[in-house]
Amino acid sequence: MSTVTVTVSPKFQIVIPLDVRRRMKLEPGAKLMVLEFNGGLRPMPLKPAAALRGIARGISTMVEREPDRAL
Repeated sequence: MSTVTVTVSPKFQIVIPLDVRRRMKLEPGAKLMVLEFNGGLRPMPLKPAAALRGIARGISTMVEREPDRAL
């Protein structure tokens, strides 16, 4: 993780530095979600649903059920 400083333009725009764009593989037209968190902003790239396929591979699906939820 790196720290960089950007400036907000009069149109409230920022430029993502080239090295960050390269590391994150951002392309022109990429969509970012901006989260407000603890008084700060956190831009996060939106990924298509297909890109998320398989991220939970290997996780156990065995869940201990409450007695009133037994099958």
